[in-house]
Amino acid sequence: MSETEMSQKEKVAVVLFNLGGPDSLEAVKPFLFNLFNDPAIITVPNPLRWFLAKLISARRAPFARNIYREIGNKSPLLEQTQDQARALQDKLNQSGESDYACFISMRYWHPFSDETVEKVKAFGPDRIVLLPLYPQYSVTTTGSSLIDWNKKAQKAGLSVPTQIIRDYPVDKKFIAAHVALIRDKLNGIQNPENYRLLFSAHGLPKKVIEAGDPYQKQVEQTCAAIIEKLGETGLEYITCYQSRVGPLEWIGPSTENEIDRAGEDRKNLIIVPVAFVSEHSETLVELDIEYREFAEKAGVMDYVRVPALQCQPDFIDSLACQVLGTKETN
Repeated sequence: MSETEMSQKEKVAVVLFNLGGPDSLEAVKPFLFNLFNDPAIITVPNPLRWFLAKLISARRAPFARNIYREIGNKSPLLEQTQDQARALQDKLNQSGESDYACFISMRYWHPFSDETVEKVKAFGPDRIVLLPLYPQYSVTTTGSSLIDWNKKAQKAGLSVPTQIIRDYPVDKKFIAAHVALIRDKLNGIQNPENYRLLFSAHGLPKKVIEAGDPYQKQVEQTCAAIIEKLGETGLEYITCYQSRVGPLEWIGPSTENEIDRAGEDRKNLIIVPVAFVSEHSETLVELDIEYREFAEKAGVMDYVRVPALQCQPDFIDSLACQVLGTKETN
């Protein structure tokens, strides 16, 4: 391809949104402050929200540091998101029709959206695609990230045609990625009728859902689509929710209660992190360590955990289809 042809190629910046995570034990407390100071998380006005964020982050930091000590003294989320960004960029550039560059924007720790806005400006895109790594939409995740990005982009004078990928809970290749990982685990299991499939998603306060947030409905749509694609397995399945914090009533059933019920019913468990696309504290500690120990005490004989999607080829294909506009639903 000549230099003239290359210069005529459309330049597209793809911005991957994710939560972010502390990159050291020292970063745990400020990370938590950023999380709880988000008006999408604590819906009270400042200065009260700022005060509550300071109080909660100070109280939770010692406990949270112990969690991160279990997984190498930091969150692995950034490195995994970088792997996903590289895989997606390679996939998008295979056609050669446009020049795609993938960027990462984290909500509560580096790289923050203002840092990423500057990198995108330096790239000089003809258009931007905002792609959340949250398959199911919530105002507390995708919604918060979009608001923050728009503020920082406007402040920096980044005015480029922008496409927003809002959600993809039943995208055909996204579902296929989950199915492939579940089947990998099922291949090593005899008598699947003795197992129960638990789809575990991060929970939300019930008031968020009652206010119209589609997250719970979309999580359930994802689970139903996975079961349909899996076909006849003999497995029962339940959608449940983990990671409850604070005094508010949360959506349910809770993952802990379903693990306890499985023990009472003498069922083994296959756990699927259905709303997480990367491994982090909620999977590597909560699911792999804390809930496994809870399952043993509850009498669950076999506890199998399906990995998060990460760079599973069907998932990367799914992300590429979102960007290219060739997505399919089941």
